[in-house]
Amino acid sequence: MDTEERAHSAGESLPASAARIATGTASQASKEAQRGGHVATKADDVDPVTPNPRTLGETVWVTRAQDGDATAFTHLVRTYEGELFRLSYRMLSDRGEAQDVVQDVFVLIWRQLPSLSDPRAFRSWIYQIATRRCLNVLRGTERQRTTPTRGSDIEAETSPGAQSAPEHEDPAQVAQASAAQRSLDQVLADLPSEQRACWVLHHLHDLTYAQIAYAVGTPASTVRGRISRARQNLAKGMAAWQ
Repeated sequence: MDTEERAHSAGESLPASAARIATGTASQASKEAQRGGHVATKADDVDPVTPNPRTLGETVWVTRAQDGDATAFTHLVRTYEGELFRLSYRMLSDRGEAQDVVQDVFVLIWRQLPSLSDPRAFRSWIYQIATRRCLNVLRGTERQRTTPTRGSDIEAETSPGAQSAPEHEDPAQVAQASAAQRSLDQVLADLPSEQRACWVLHHLHDLTYAQIAYAVGTPASTVRGRISRARQNLAKGMAAWQ
């Protein structure tokens, strides 16, 4: 099934340019949604956010996309595709599943965007959708695993302004850093999914406790406790590298 057909099967066509950007492989996340996986997307469920330069500028693009402007939506896809892929990979530890989640998330965002009452809350809203979709995949009994990719490779591919290591860098240091990264990837993957989600959202994506609570659907006090336990578990797992 091609990109536009997949978008249409989700309920409404995704703009062709944005669909090409969000293209992945056949999506396990979409199957989870069809089986009843819940994602809260109603406008009334979105928490307001304090305006800042980023949200003020972004609000214009979101408002235009809500009016059906495909160019504006493509801009939003390009802005967030890297962030959402890094989140999905850190949650799922699988490139193919992460690509599927990102594609399905953008299809759902396009379909539900007109219901978003506060455009300033767009970032919190899409993180909620992506996080809960990842958790749905993790709860699935059948996962379509592909070849794992190192977390350092994902960061290098998707981080803004990422550059390759200098040619003169000490090979021994590079090897040690690579081994430490693999160890961190494994320890992170071994965390309970709820702890991993809260830790990743806070430490790798700079979400506040309140934003994380909204994303995962738990009180902020619960988020704080999960992050604390995740830090303890990561410290134990990485003790050999300290």
